[in-house]
Amino acid sequence: MAEIAPGARIAFLGTGIMGGHMARRLAGAGFRVAAWNRSRAKAEPLLASGATLAETPEEALEGAEAAVVMLSTGAVIDEVLFSGAALDALKPGAALVVMSSIPVETCQAQAAQAAARGIRYVDAPVSGGEVGARDGTLAILAGGDEATVADLAPLFAPMGRATRIGLVGTGQLAKLANQIIVGAAMAGVAEAFAFAAKGGADLKNLRTALIGGFGDSKVLNLHGARMAARDFVPGSPAQYQLKDLKTAQALAGEMGLSLTLLDTLAGLFTDMMAHGGTDRDVSAIFEEVERRSARVCEGEGA
Repeated sequence: MAEIAPGARIAFLGTGIMGGHMARRLAGAGFRVAAWNRSRAKAEPLLASGATLAETPEEALEGAEAAVVMLSTGAVIDEVLFSGAALDALKPGAALVVMSSIPVETCQAQAAQAAARGIRYVDAPVSGGEVGARDGTLAILAGGDEATVADLAPLFAPMGRATRIGLVGTGQLAKLANQIIVGAAMAGVAEAFAFAAKGGADLKNLRTALIGGFGDSKVLNLHGARMAARDFVPGSPAQYQLKDLKTAQALAGEMGLSLTLLDTLAGLFTDMMAHGGTDRDVSAIFEEVERRSARVCEGEGA
């Protein structure tokens, strides 16, 4: 199979906060993008980039050389693509590229169903948030056949930097590992900021001072700015961070692993959801850290 290069017809399913930017970048790079989203209004801005809009997933998939999927969960992907005949619209030999974060076992099951239809499957979840999607600097974590991932290189290039991790499922495994690191960094910055603010530090100045030191990170740079400004309009909704942490917890259990930090992070983000964090940015974990620390100071316990 030849490389999937600019000029190829691409179906793009799921044009939310990140998917919309990714589809726009593909259209801008010369791919013929047919976009579908359950809420058509979220896909309409892509018309200005030269994409076309499909009324159904089948219409988007028809004649496509590759389909890029950025739907919210594995269950939604199963519903949209595998519960009926939608995937039959994708021609044999085409590539199905699932860039959503879904459980390892789910993408492996999907890959088997796709293979039965002669469709090549790659799991390629991403890291980098809305900024990375907008700027084309995403880290793309690919799992799949080596030749297929190589054929997809021109497709991945407008969206970011792709690295093949291994066979199908390892992209999702790498994303879960990434989310443990991100969750830990997010909680660390939140606790450090809560600590410093309690002592009277100006958080904007603190963030500026720490950049370039050993405590520097993208989390400090981007999400630290959000925490300092208390700007929690979602760029990376916290509910998806929690979804990934719980997925990692379940997989760790199946592997016979006990990961103390992972369990702590999942509990922290679960409490955040219980205290109004649904549909807020992941950086709003700062508020949950403040809530917990205030309760401890008042002698109530966390």
